[in-house]
Amino acid sequence: MRTREEELKGLGADFTFGFIQVMDGEKDPRNLLVAFRIVHDLISRDYSLGPFVEELFEVTSCYFPIDFTPPPNDPHGIQREDLILSLRAVLASTPRFAEFLLPLLTEKVDSEILSAKLDSLQTLNACCAVYGQKELKDFLPSLWASIRREVFQTASERVEAEGLAALNSLTACLSRSVLRADAEDLLDSFLSNILQDCRHHLCEPDMKLVWPSAKLLQAAAGASARACDHITSNVLPLLLEQFHTHSQSNQRRTILEMILGFLKLQQKWSYEDKDDRPLSGFKDQLCSLVFMALTDPSTQLQLVGIRTLTVLGAQPDLLSSGDLELAVGHLYRLSFLEEDSQSCRVAALEASGTLATLYPVAFSSHLVPKLAEELGIEESYLARGDGPTKCSRHRRCLQALSAISTHASIVKETLPLLLQHLCQMNKGNTVAGTSEVIAVCQSLQQVAEKCQQDPESCWYFHQTAIPCLLALAVQASMPEKEHSVLKKVLLQDEVLAAMVSVIGTATTHLSPDLAAQSVAHIVPLFLDGNISFLPENSFPGRFQPFQDGSSGQRRLVALLMAFVCSLPRNVEIPQLNQLMRELLELSCCHSCPFSSTAAAKCFAGLLNKHPAGQQLDEFLQLAVDKVEAGLSSGPYRSQAFTLLLWVTKALVLRYHPLSSCLTDRLMGLLSDPELGPAAADGFSLLMSDCTDVLTRAGHAEVRIMFRQRFFTDNVPALVRGFHAAPRDVKPNYLKGLSHVLNRLPKPVLLPELPTLLSLLLEALSCPDSVVQLSTLSCLQPLLLEAPQVMSLHVDTLVTKFLNLSSSPSMAVRIAALQCMHAVTHLPTPVLLPYKLQVIRALAKPLDDKKRLVRKEAVSARGEWFLLGSPGS
Repeated sequence: MRTREEELKGLGADFTFGFIQVMDGEKDPRNLLVAFRIVHDLISRDYSLGPFVEELFEVTSCYFPIDFTPPPNDPHGIQREDLILSLRAVLASTPRFAEFLLPLLTEKVDSEILSAKLDSLQTLNACCAVYGQKELKDFLPSLWASIRREVFQTASERVEAEGLAALNSLTACLSRSVLRADAEDLLDSFLSNILQDCRHHLCEPDMKLVWPSAKLLQAAAGASARACDHITSNVLPLLLEQFHTHSQSNQRRTILEMILGFLKLQQKWSYEDKDDRPLSGFKDQLCSLVFMALTDPSTQLQLVGIRTLTVLGAQPDLLSSGDLELAVGHLYRLSFLEEDSQSCRVAALEASGTLATLYPVAFSSHLVPKLAEELGIEESYLARGDGPTKCSRHRRCLQALSAISTHASIVKETLPLLLQHLCQMNKGNTVAGTSEVIAVCQSLQQVAEKCQQDPESCWYFHQTAIPCLLALAVQASMPEKEHSVLKKVLLQDEVLAAMVSVIGTATTHLSPDLAAQSVAHIVPLFLDGNISFLPENSFPGRFQPFQDGSSGQRRLVALLMAFVCSLPRNVEIPQLNQLMRELLELSCCHSCPFSSTAAAKCFAGLLNKHPAGQQLDEFLQLAVDKVEAGLSSGPYRSQAFTLLLWVTKALVLRYHPLSSCLTDRLMGLLSDPELGPAAADGFSLLMSDCTDVLTRAGHAEVRIMFRQRFFTDNVPALVRGFHAAPRDVKPNYLKGLSHVLNRLPKPVLLPELPTLLSLLLEALSCPDSVVQLSTLSCLQPLLLEAPQVMSLHVDTLVTKFLNLSSSPSMAVRIAALQCMHAVTHLPTPVLLPYKLQVIRALAKPLDDKKRLVRKEAVSARGEWFLLGSPGS
C-alpha cells in the first residue's frame, strides 16, 4: 500500500473484499495491530469500499471492546492500550460506519462491564469529531438515555467523567453542523430533551440527583456558545428563584455553586455586543444574590459567594460602578474577619487582588482610602503608647494593601502608604514592636513580588522603596543620645532579614540598564558614605559601615548584600575591587557575628557571579589567605570558618576547580575540637538552597546537578575519614554524611545504599538529635523506595526506631514513628516476627504529652495491627 497504491486502487472494491477475507478470524495481536492500520489506510486514503462497508465494519468491530491481557515476559511488548487506540482510530475514521457503530456503542454502554462502558464512551467521543447531524439524528434519543443513566447511577467517577465528555462532544458536533434553511435544527431539540430530563432535579438541592443533573447541563452548555446561551437562559431564572425559595444556608450554597458553574462557562465565549450576552438580563438578580451570600453567617456560603463575585467581575462590562462599590465594601469587611473565619478572609484577599487588576479605579476610590484610614488608627494607638492593642487588625490591613497591589496605578497609591506607615513608626516615641515592623516589611515584599511581572511597576517600586528603606536604616544606625524604640527595632536581626527579602525581591527582575543606574548610587553609599540619593538625608553623623563605623552601621551590610547579590550577572559593579576587600575585612570582625556573616555571604555571592579570569583568582587567593590566617589561631576562628563555608558553597555551585580544595579543608575541620560540630553542620548549608544569596532567582550561577557531583566527589572521603577518626570525632563525620545524604535526590542515593546503609544505622545511635533527625528523614523515603535492601536490616531498624520514639526531642519522636509506619511497606514475611513486640512498644507513645506524637503513634500502630491480615 505504501509503494503500489495506484495499482491497488485500480483493483477497486475487489481489493477491499480480499482483505476482509484475509483478516477474518485473525487472533494474533501483532497481526491485529497491522490489520487495524491497513483498515485505517483503506478509509483515510480513499480506497474503494464498494458494497463492503458493513462487512469491513463487521470484521473490525467484532474485536470491540478489546479484551486482551499480555502474557508475562512478552518479547513483543504489545499492550492492551495499543490495540484499543488502534481499533478506535478505525471505528472513528469515517461517518459511513455510524449506522452500524452507534447501536453497538449504546449496547456496550448499557452493559455491566466497566471497561466496556469506558471504551464505548471514549469511542463515541472520538466519533463526534467526524460525524455530523445526519449520522447522529436517529440515535440521539438512545445515546442521551444511556449517558444520562450512567451519570445518574454510576458508582465510577471515571465513567461519569467519560459520559460528560461524550455529551459535550455530541453537543459540539450538533452545534457546528451546517444546515439548509428548511432543515430541522437538532441542537435545539436535543438541548430541550436534556433540559426536560434534568431541570426538575435542580429544584431539589438536598436530593442526590441535583449534582448529576447540573453536571450534565454544564457539560452540554460548555460545548458551544449557542448551547451555552440556550441552557443558561433556561436554567438561570430557575436557580435564581430556587435560591430565594430555600432559606437554609447549605441549600443556598448548593444552588449558588450550580450558578457559579454556569457563570464560568460564559467566560469561554466572547460576544460582539454586550447586550447579546445571556447574563445581561440577570445582572441585577445575580448581584443581589451574591451580596446576600456574602452577608450570610455561613462561612461556606460566603466562600462560594466570593468565588461567584470573582467570576461575575471577570465578565466584561457586566458590573456597574454601584455594584463595584458594594462589592469592594463587602470584600473590605471580609478581609477583617476574625481568626475562626480565616478561609473566608484569605479568599476575600485573593478575590480583591483579582478584581483590582480588572477595576483599579474602583479599588483606588473605595478601598485604598478605607485601608489608609485603618492604618492611621493603628498609628494613633502606637503613638499613645497603648502598644499593639489591635495587632491582628493591623496585620490584616497590611495584608489587604499588599493583596490589591496587582495593578500599576494601585501600586502608586499603596506603596507610598506602606512606606509612610513605616516612617511614622520611626517618629517620636511611637512604640512599635518587632512583629509590627516585620509585618510591614512582609507586605512590602508581597507588593514587590506582584510588581515583578510589570517592568514599569518593578522599577517604580525599586526607586521608591529601596531609598526609603535604606534611609530609615541609616538613620537608625546613627549614634544618638536618645534612641527611638523603632531605631533599636530596625537594627534587630529579624527586622534586617525582613528588609533583606524586600530589597532582594525588588532587585531580581530589574533590567540590566536600570540595575546599573541603581548600583551607581547604592555601592557608593556604603563605600564612600554618599547619601545624596536618600530621601530626608540630613543625618547627625557620617555613614561609614566599613571605616570605623559603629556596630549598628556595620549590620546594614546585610542590606548591601541583598542588593548586589540579586543583580543580573551582566551588571558591572563600581569600585568592585575595593568593595571585595572591605567585605573580606568585615567578614572576620569578631565584635558582631551578624555583620561578619552578612559580609561573608555578600563576598561569596559576588564571587559566584564573577566571570572567570585573573581578577577572580586574585579575590580567591585573598579569601584563602584570610581564612588560613583566621583559622590558625586567635579570636577570629569562628568568623574565618563562616567565610570558608560561604566561599566553598559559592564555588561548589558553579563547579569551580578550587571548590574541591576548600571542601577538603572543611573536612579537615571535622576533627577540630572547637569547630568540628559546626563543620559537620556546614555540609547541610553546602547541600541546601538558600533564600537570600546564591539563589537562581538572584541570578547566581547554580549548576543543575551540583548535589550529585558533590556526593560523588566527597562522600567516599567522608566515609574514609569516619573509619579513620577517633571515637569522639566520629559523630561529626556521621552528621556531615547524614546532611549530604538527606538532601541528595533519592534516585542517586539508591544505587549506593548497600554500602552506606550501615553508616546511616550507626548515625541513629549518635546522641546528637540533629544527626538523628537528619538520618531519620533520609531513611523514611528509602523504606518506601528500596524495600529489598532495607529488609536485610529490619532487626536493627525496628530496634533503633522504637528506641528513638522515646527521644527527648519531639521532632525526633515524630520522625521515628513515621519511619515505623514506613517499615510496614517492607515484605510482610520479614516483619511478622516483630509484630507483637512493635504493637506493645507503640502503646507508650500513645500517651505522649504532645498531640502530634500521639497522632503518628496511632497511625503507625494501626498499620502494624493490620500487618498480615487479609486484604492488607
